[in-house]
Amino acid sequence: MDLFTAADTTAEAQAKKRIAWLTAEVARHNALYHTQDAPEIADAEYDALFRELENLEAKYPHLKLPNSPTTQVGATRAAAFTSCPHRAPMRSLANAFSTEDVEDFFTRISKFLSLGTPPAVLIEPKIDGVSLSLTYENGKLTRALTRGDGETGEDVTANIRTVKSIPQNLSAESPPALIEVRGEVYITEADFAALNEKQAAQGAKVFANPRNAAAGSLRQLDSAITASRPLQFLAYAVGAVENFTPPDEESALVQTLAQWGFTTPQIHLSKSIKDTIQAYEEWKNNRHTQVPYGIDGLVYKINSRTLQNRLGELARTPRWAIAHKFPPEQATTVLNAIEIQVGRTGKLTPVAKLSPVHVGGVTVTNATLHNEDYIRQRDIRVGDTVFVERAGDVIPQVVSVVESKRPAGTQPFIFPHTCPACGSQAARLEDEADWRCLNHFTCPAQLEAQLIHFVSRGCFDIDGLGEKQIQLFIAENLLQTPADIFLLPEHADVIKTWEGFGEKSVAKLTAAIEKAKSVTLPRFLTALGIPNVGETTAQDISRHFTTWPNVLAAALAPDAEAQFTAIEGIGPVVAAAITSFFSNPRNVELTQALQTNGVTIQEYKKAAKTQGFFTGKTVVLTGTLSTMSRDEAKARLISQGAKVTGSVTSKTDFVIAGAEAGSKLKEAQRLSITILSEDDLLAHFK
Repeated sequence: MDLFTAADTTAEAQAKKRIAWLTAEVARHNALYHTQDAPEIADAEYDALFRELENLEAKYPHLKLPNSPTTQVGATRAAAFTSCPHRAPMRSLANAFSTEDVEDFFTRISKFLSLGTPPAVLIEPKIDGVSLSLTYENGKLTRALTRGDGETGEDVTANIRTVKSIPQNLSAESPPALIEVRGEVYITEADFAALNEKQAAQGAKVFANPRNAAAGSLRQLDSAITASRPLQFLAYAVGAVENFTPPDEESALVQTLAQWGFTTPQIHLSKSIKDTIQAYEEWKNNRHTQVPYGIDGLVYKINSRTLQNRLGELARTPRWAIAHKFPPEQATTVLNAIEIQVGRTGKLTPVAKLSPVHVGGVTVTNATLHNEDYIRQRDIRVGDTVFVERAGDVIPQVVSVVESKRPAGTQPFIFPHTCPACGSQAARLEDEADWRCLNHFTCPAQLEAQLIHFVSRGCFDIDGLGEKQIQLFIAENLLQTPADIFLLPEHADVIKTWEGFGEKSVAKLTAAIEKAKSVTLPRFLTALGIPNVGETTAQDISRHFTTWPNVLAAALAPDAEAQFTAIEGIGPVVAAAITSFFSNPRNVELTQALQTNGVTIQEYKKAAKTQGFFTGKTVVLTGTLSTMSRDEAKARLISQGAKVTGSVTSKTDFVIAGAEAGSKLKEAQRLSITILSEDDLLAHFK
């Protein structure tokens, strides 16, 4: 060994030792900062340690450790997400919306267990995040799955490794051989506000709420984007375990998770219904000051895991836990202006521009005013102080006016009768609440909205052609009608030279467009954007006529409206909308241009019906289902011979109500229509 080799070996040995120390030290500071909220060093000192580790790993890449914290930033692009089964199902929780619901929960528990008094419950805030299951094997993080359908989730391990508050290794002397740690990925309200400011400054997408931002950040194909987002993780439960016996009390389990290095929720033990309801009221009134993240209720869990096992589970929910949801929040603010937005069908939608106000966990500056009648009925005026509510804690709307605070000189709002985007005449059809721009073909606002709808998941489902791309292609005069989409591959050589595009992205877009050329008849009809024709009506039309030539012939026939009203579920308003759409030669020309440019419309094949509980019944789905998507539920109902509609009428037989069911559920109750839960639905599918 010569002198230089000996020196190199010594330097490498020192580097190996330093890398090992830095890896552990940076990880320790991550834990102190994100998990324990007790940093020992300033940010600049942390950054210096991190950069030193990066530099050493770059010089000695073969010495980089698998658990290096530098792999949490700027990771390589992840492959498309794959589905993986959970070792133990991720269950949803039943919901309580009133004191009576909570009392019923305690009564059921006591009766089931034959107890004279209810058992102690653990109370924790119900964080409004994205559910996640982390698998640790011998203390090392090996897999991260989203909830998915409860049985199977998406593998987001590469992205989760960029979240600093998730420990790569459990801080346990004798970790379990295997354990699934369950919790929520979230973004704090402060981080959300900063993220949206950054997005807006960059001209990027501004997120609607922290949960959407967390979900979108978690599912990025580029882990570097996920790493740039302020994601955090809160752990509160476990799934499958091997060679480990969890503590018998739920509260002790939460403490164990905290000892292992996780951020855990604030918890409170309650031994009575009165104490539980008191805790609920305190949290409801202080929900934005108690914790830095958004919450939409409280979770009550029987604290004894032995009793939990005795209680067991229903089809999708445990008997031993329930979520007590907060009611929608209201706030008052000043309405500064009313702007009119134009949708893909020409619909003119009034939007309230508000002085910023904190409602339901987010700062609201815009809210819907629905339509002309809604404004007139409430006499909403510019300058008014108004009540704003986030309906379902999601969609902000102006609900009423504080008339006592109305400034002098305000005037009733006069709804415009011309399109603000193109200046064309607007019209309001009889029996409709909405005004619509009649310039369907050259109105720029309608064109963009139509194209976004056309490529969406329920229509042609063209991956890689989103809002930004469509805006660019319109600006470059490559898109003037939906038919032009299928000519984009002819411009591939030009597109791939543009910023944001490249050989691979253009190739993927071309492949997606080619794949989309073969489309089912229901998707084709939905994509055309015919007013009042959504997925369900498109299915009805397809089932009746089976082929596109048959549909077009009926639409152009002298008795067109009669032919369409003959279809069950289609009334005169929808029939008139269909015939009006096809009476315009340019719409017919569009369908011909689509076929000329390569689109083939598949013949509708009627699926073989299986006799079942829902055969011959009219069913409405409302709310969120936890075990399957609405599309899957609809498909399974149709396969039984059910008719799935979008509105509740006296002809509706059943309403399937999932979580956060709204106006449709109320209408069903008013009409005394049978309401089924998701558990009922699953039971009747068997």
